[in-house]
Amino acid sequence: MHLDRRGVTAGLAAYVLWGLLTVYWHELHGLSAFGLIGQRIAWSSLILAAIVTLTKRWDTLGGLLRDRATAVRVVIAALLLTANWTTYVWAVTHDNVVETALGYFIAPLGTVAIGVLLFHEHLRRNQAVALGFATAAVVLLTVEAGHVPGFALTLGLTWGFYGLIKRTVPLHPIESLAAETFVLLPIALAIIAVVESGDDAIRSNASNGQLALVVGTGAITVIPLLLFATAAPRVPFTILGPLQYAVPSINFVLGVGLYHESMTGLRVGGFALVWVALVIFTMDSVRLARRTTSNPSLSIAPSLPSS
Repeated sequence: MHLDRRGVTAGLAAYVLWGLLTVYWHELHGLSAFGLIGQRIAWSSLILAAIVTLTKRWDTLGGLLRDRATAVRVVIAALLLTANWTTYVWAVTHDNVVETALGYFIAPLGTVAIGVLLFHEHLRRNQAVALGFATAAVVLLTVEAGHVPGFALTLGLTWGFYGLIKRTVPLHPIESLAAETFVLLPIALAIIAVVESGDDAIRSNASNGQLALVVGTGAITVIPLLLFATAAPRVPFTILGPLQYAVPSINFVLGVGLYHESMTGLRVGGFALVWVALVIFTMDSVRLARRTTSNPSLSIAPSLPSS
C-alpha cells in the first residue's frame, strides 16, 4: 500500500506538537488555570473565525448548527472539552505532568469501557484483557499515591465521552472546533473578566514573555488541528490511530526527564501495566481494522488530543 508522505508527516507533526504543548503550558506555571482556559478559548475563537471566513464555511457551519440535535451535541462536546482542557492545564501548571500522561494513555481504554457500560457494546476477549490490565494499573497507582489518580481519570473519562459525542457531530474538524469555541466564547469572556478583576489577574501576575505565550494559546490550539485535518483523509486509521500514543509518551518523558517528577517502583509498575494494556488493545484493533475493509475507522479511529 502506498502511503501519502505528506499525510504521515502532517499526522506525526500534529501529535508531536500536541505532546510538546506540555512545555508551553508549563511555562505559564503560577497563572490562573481558569484564566488561561478563558484566554485560550478567546484567542482560538478569533483565529478560527478568520479561518472559517477565508474558507467560506460559515454557511455550512450555520446550516448544521440550525439542526437542534447537532447544536445540542456541540454544546455537550464544548463542555466536555472545557473540562478536559481545564484539568490538563491545571495539572501541568501544578507539576502533575506524569499524571496527565497516564490520563491520555488510558483514554482509549476508557472509551471502550464507556461503550460497554453505557451502550452495552460487546467486549472482545483482548479488549477485556486490556481493560483488566488498565484497572490493575489504576489500583496500583492509587496504592502508590495514597489517593485515586483524579487528574488522570478525569482526563481519560472526559476525553472518552468527548470522543463519543464527536462521532455524532457531522462537522469537519475545523468547523467542529470552531462551533465548540464559539459556543464557549461568552463563558470564556466572563471568566476572563472575573479573573482579571481579582488578585489572580494574568495581566498583573505574568511576565512579558508569559503574556506573549498567553496570546499564542490560540495559535498553538489551532495549528496541530490543521495538521491533523491534513493527515486524517490521507493516512489509514491503522497508522494514524497508534500515533496518538506519541502525546502521552512525550508527556511521560517530559514529566520524568525534564521536570523530575518522582517515579517510585510502584508507579513504574502501574505504567508498565498500562503499556501492556495498550499493546494488547492496539494489536487487537489493528487486526480488526484489517478485516473490516468497508469501514476500518470503526475499530481504531484516531483521536484529537486536547493538550
